[in-house]
Amino acid sequence: MAFVTKQLARNVARSLTAQSPGGSPGVVLEERRQLAEKAGTFDIFLSHAREDAEIVLGVVGLLELLGKTVYVDWISDVQLDRSRVTPLHADVLRYRMRSSASMLYLTTANSVQSIWMPWELGYFDGHKPGHVAILPVMESGVSFEGQEFLGLYPVMEYGVGAGAGYSDWSIPGGSSGRINLDSFVDGTRAV
Repeated sequence: MAFVTKQLARNVARSLTAQSPGGSPGVVLEERRQLAEKAGTFDIFLSHAREDAEIVLGVVGLLELLGKTVYVDWISDVQLDRSRVTPLHADVLRYRMRSSASMLYLTTANSVQSIWMPWELGYFDGHKPGHVAILPVMESGVSFEGQEFLGLYPVMEYGVGAGAGYSDWSIPGGSSGRINLDSFVDGTRAV
């Protein structure tokens, strides 16, 4: 299995920051927030640990290169405080999950500590079964083990199937052997 590496995600995040006017992550995030505000609906709800902010920015950049709109709470809804569990926060997240076609559950060593990620996963899977995939972001050469409950979901791979009519993002399975990101997001090939 091939996955997005932490180094690739960080490199993309740094490239986005360097290309941004003023070269600051804050400017990049504000640009993303404005794009998200215009979108209203999203192709992907990216569940993640806030401690992985740089990796998240890189993954968002990679997905946006493919024309995907990606929801990240601290980009689109800056008023939310992820450190506190409140009914308002939960309502906003429910609304955003219902407004998203699919979920990628970005897992790293930090995701184990997240108070929101398992809740987001359960809610999304309950409302849109077959539209959730795990997205491991690993150090190069490290295999993905994941928490036991993550084994219930397919794993999104990166860098597999390129040149065979698939994007670099795909899930093993389906009659052709792989389900590409577009089919996963638009629901034509649920997993």
